[in-house]
Amino acid sequence: MAAGRDLNPVFQHNQYLLRRKFFRIFGGAFYAYDQAGNLVFYADQKRFRLREDFRVYSDPGKKVELLRIKTPQILDLWANYTVVDSTTGETVGALRRKALSSMLRDTWELKAPDGRQIGTLTESSLLGALLSRWWNIIPQKYLVATENGKEIARIKQHFNPIFLKYTLSFLETAPAIDRRLVIAAGILIAGIEQRQEEMPGD
Repeated sequence: MAAGRDLNPVFQHNQYLLRRKFFRIFGGAFYAYDQAGNLVFYADQKRFRLREDFRVYSDPGKKVELLRIKTPQILDLWANYTVVDSTTGETVGALRRKALSSMLRDTWELKAPDGRQIGTLTESSLLGALLSRWWNIIPQKYLVATENGKEIARIKQHFNPIFLKYTLSFLETAPAIDRRLVIAAGILIAGIEQRQEEMPGD
């Protein structure tokens, strides 16, 4: 994992507000703000791709690509999402959604570059997860923890019928899991939640 001082400053904030771009017909796009309300990066899901492909840029003009989140599998919701630092080419790690567990309660594995599982991301409440499957107006909450159960971050959805918003909060300034991997997990959660909201019958 890159030392904190070596990370791009946009990944060193302790709290982010992710807000979905309005009037986006295909694919997801999200603005990320710091606690002072400043835009720190822009996340964009590539449209019309058979493979999931999210990119994180320095601004909505997409001048500098900072992070890539991609899966090698075609239309596979349970595939590994590889996270790569675009500025260095470094593989940060991977994210994998657990198929059976996620039917009732979203569960993700966070993996190191060598494939070792180093943490988990789970919905904080089984009851809340079940209710949100039926009524998507119920905000979701997620916990990010290391393999030994130490909680390092939280992701909370805001109740907002118009804009999809999430707050990602780190609980410590030097978390045991690479910040970029946790931020990528937040972007994926927001992107997949958007897709669930847009499914017919939801």
